[in-house]
Amino acid sequence: MNNNELLTLIGRLRSVADVGLLYAKNEYDIERYHEFQQISTEMLDNVTGWGTEDIKFNFPIPTDYPTVKVDVRGLLLNAENKILLARESADGKWSLPGGWADIGYSATEVITKEFKEETGLDVVPERLLAVFDKKMHSHPPQPFYVYKMVFYCKAVSTTLNKGFDVLDVAYFDINNLPELSEDRILKTQIELLYRKVIDGDLSATAD
Repeated sequence: MNNNELLTLIGRLRSVADVGLLYAKNEYDIERYHEFQQISTEMLDNVTGWGTEDIKFNFPIPTDYPTVKVDVRGLLLNAENKILLARESADGKWSLPGGWADIGYSATEVITKEFKEETGLDVVPERLLAVFDKKMHSHPPQPFYVYKMVFYCKAVSTTLNKGFDVLDVAYFDINNLPELSEDRILKTQIELLYRKVIDGDLSATAD
């Protein structure tokens, strides 16, 4: 079993404990769910090395039903069919523009906002290209369970102006991609998305 598979199982165990603590009334059940939660914390520490206190801080006991985190990104091509990428401040590597879905914004509003903030471009999201489940792809291990939504976007402005939270923005040929931030996007995913646009495939891929 690889780390991604193990993290998925740990996440499921923690989710069971979290839901149990939300709804359990019996003191015996509550004690057992706390035990499950502690076991999942220790297992997560063993896999990630985060430390139990940091894990408890980042994964507080929920007050509502726990759900998947959502990452929203966009694919934009220029006239030469080169792909716009943003260089992430976190690791110095490149990704499709985007980020976590913000509460109070629709998915298309999120990607429009992210493009403006990261690249300076005004864009129109034309269609949904894919919904990826990160556990189905070879991303580095991550404790959060994440769905990744990717939209095909067209620019309605042309001047690139990198935002404060990225290191650079630039267009790249599909055959000459830079080092990618693989926690955020994979080469295989960009190639799939690019081919869907070039081929005029209007369907949305979903894991």
